[in-house]
Amino acid sequence: MLPTSEAAQDGPRHRASRLSAILDLLATQGRLSVSAAAEALEVSEATIRRDFAELTRRQLVTRNHGGVVATSVAYELPYRYRSSQHDSDLDRIARAAAALIEPGAVVAMNGGTTTTTVARRLTARDDLISPGLTLVTSALNIAVEAVLRPHVRCVSLGGIPRPESYEVTGPLAASGLSQLWIDVAVLGVNGLAVREGATCHHEDEAAVSRLMVERSTEVVVVAAEAKLGQRAFTVICDADRVSTLVTTAAEDHPQVALLREGGTTVHCV
Repeated sequence: MLPTSEAAQDGPRHRASRLSAILDLLATQGRLSVSAAAEALEVSEATIRRDFAELTRRQLVTRNHGGVVATSVAYELPYRYRSSQHDSDLDRIARAAAALIEPGAVVAMNGGTTTTTVARRLTARDDLISPGLTLVTSALNIAVEAVLRPHVRCVSLGGIPRPESYEVTGPLAASGLSQLWIDVAVLGVNGLAVREGATCHHEDEAAVSRLMVERSTEVVVVAAEAKLGQRAFTVICDADRVSTLVTTAAEDHPQVALLREGGTTVHCV
């Protein structure tokens, strides 16, 4: 039987956080020893061994002498995505947004650092393992990570990828998406304001995100405070189509009050 402290460490919430943290460490290092992981996460080596065994069972890592190595090029992410993994603002948004998704849901996501962080948090949730999750995405980097999760049915849209964001665009992406019904679209934006709506810089990316909105029952926008009240080049959707906003903005931000008046649920994290 586990000691009390060890049992607490193995609670579902703590374990999910540790497994996600271990995968994040592997994304930057490629391999990880038991002792290094235990020191980084401030838990016992026995706890880490059990976590490594669980990740091996899920086929997310391969055991080697004294530790584990990444099993896929999914962990060889571009630096600008890796560097955001410890951003506290992004992590607060990601935790809150991921918690909104019901087990078994069909979720669509566009690309960007915020949605990438949300996808990691969402696919690492232990309570989704049994009912599963369907993730439809236009972002290649999100798809490459999500496909490693055995409980996630990953639908990667076709099309021509933009090297800046890894998002696919064009008629192939639109054609595939037009055949699907989505429960929740989780969208990153470059701007969100009551008058201008949700906007982004590139029309080709906006066109795919716009179709995600059209095919979705609910729309969740994830945006840092700096995006509120801003307007970018092209419209994704009107503000009243946004069901929920998860943001780092303060409760007294003018746009928060205006969006709530328009019927949007706003989570300030």
